[in-house]
Amino acid sequence: MNVPIIDPLQGDFPEVIEEYLQHGNMKCIAFNRRGTLLAAGCADGSCVIWDFETRGVAKELRDKDCIAPITSVCWSKYGHHILASATDKSLTLWNVVNGEKMARVTLQQTTLHARLHPGSSTPSVCLACPLSSAPILVDLNTGSSTVLPVSVSDAGNGTTAPHPRNKFSDGSPPFTPTAATFNKYGDLIYVGNSKGEILIVDSKNIRVHAIIPISGGSVVKDIVFSRSGQYLLTNSNDRVIRVYENLLPQKFAANELEAMSSNDHEFQGIEKLKVDGSKCLLLFREFQDAVTKIQWKAPCFSGDGEWVIGASASKGEHKLYIWDRAGYLVKILEGPKEALIDLAWHPVRPLVVSVSVAGLVYIWAKDYTENWSAFAPDFKELEENEEYVEREDEFDLMPESEKAKDLDINQDEEVDIVTMEKDSAFSDSEASQEELCFLPAIPLPDVPEQDKCLGSSSKLEDSNHSGSPFSIEAAQDGQAILPASSPLEVVGNSTAEEAVETSSLKRKRKPSVKGMELQAEKGRKPSTKIKPSGKSSKSKNKHGDGLDTNGSVLEDDVTDDYL
Repeated sequence: MNVPIIDPLQGDFPEVIEEYLQHGNMKCIAFNRRGTLLAAGCADGSCVIWDFETRGVAKELRDKDCIAPITSVCWSKYGHHILASATDKSLTLWNVVNGEKMARVTLQQTTLHARLHPGSSTPSVCLACPLSSAPILVDLNTGSSTVLPVSVSDAGNGTTAPHPRNKFSDGSPPFTPTAATFNKYGDLIYVGNSKGEILIVDSKNIRVHAIIPISGGSVVKDIVFSRSGQYLLTNSNDRVIRVYENLLPQKFAANELEAMSSNDHEFQGIEKLKVDGSKCLLLFREFQDAVTKIQWKAPCFSGDGEWVIGASASKGEHKLYIWDRAGYLVKILEGPKEALIDLAWHPVRPLVVSVSVAGLVYIWAKDYTENWSAFAPDFKELEENEEYVEREDEFDLMPESEKAKDLDINQDEEVDIVTMEKDSAFSDSEASQEELCFLPAIPLPDVPEQDKCLGSSSKLEDSNHSGSPFSIEAAQDGQAILPASSPLEVVGNSTAEEAVETSSLKRKRKPSVKGMELQAEKGRKPSTKIKPSGKSSKSKNKHGDGLDTNGSVLEDDVTDDYL
């Protein structure tokens, strides 16, 4: 992304909320390396994987042993695994493709941030930053952990000195919040402690090679590398975001640092570590709000490292501050009146995803303006209508000007639809055929509407036919069967006669002459009836053959033979 030199505000960064994602109560988010999948940890202990192209849920990972809120999620290098840390002190490694739990480790403290080793495609080692103790390296296969040194005194003998008021058995002093991260290839660990120092530790032999003191000496809350590994960002408790330039090579940085330390014999002890640290990191920029002096939360780089973003840690504010790498504040984005708890920049596109305290994920995108002149080379925008005179051959099937041109396209050449083009944002060393970019969508079977209607109608018929023997007799005689809730049934404490009188009053029909004759014939001929059980059924049979209380016959009971 080439930023214009004249106007620094015309950059490629997000400006407005495009849409939001909702699935449970989400707490933390993380993109995979390509930005095609977004993982979100929820408050119920599950992890949701979104297909960021379609904005739909691709998979949900749920562990019956974990119902505590997720504090952080991290992708493996090629996207086949996800590491999730929860408030129940657990670390869970998931297989993304089949959704199986590969490993689960329980620590002695709650982990705020957990990162997988970026150098291996099949991760087995992770870096965990507990709530109030030193960072630890955890072997997910065996469950063993190694405590990292967090101060200069610890670096003298290579072990962590016990604190006199130590509460934890892992040898870490209480209430010492720290932050740590791997470098690009995972051979070095950068640890920020509560004294305002950055320690560079070898990930293999757990040895401190260099120390970089931070001006102000405040607690380091966050420490993040850019995607390229060229810049390092720290967020301290003094309300300042600092960006350092990494002077070490990207590959084999641990070997280079060890060689540098062995060749320097002028200084000894702490002074030597600080001198080596000055050759590793160089302070590049400082970002702060000089007016409000607000605390920052979840700062990070853009995908190309051209922009730095940080969120306000104030309650009830959803503000994002964007700076360019030169130190200029280029944009302040204001969202809903909900506190922000996590933030992530898309690895390739100018998109930012933020998580609110309400559990919603907001997607910030660039506000593109329509440029109609870009649709065709000869397209011209007009401020007002103009009279247009068409050419003679303008609407011909093949204009003369097109016939004169020779086609340079070989129409017989086969089109390759299998080979994937290389993305310029990734180097050749990062590309891999094994990388997981998308998850196959598994559609859920829908219940046909016809089955629903049949099921409901069968239930209705069962409820209608489960009445007294009078309903069976009426069905055999061809009379209409009314449901149990009809006015002809007993309503409340009223009797059947009252219900019949009510229905006859509602209809207000006069008996016909043939109806009176039918009534007389039925009075002469006795009809055989099934012996009913109960008084209520007698009253129903008494008036169930079409007669009302006034001696009239309802027109509904008169058949076509008598009309």
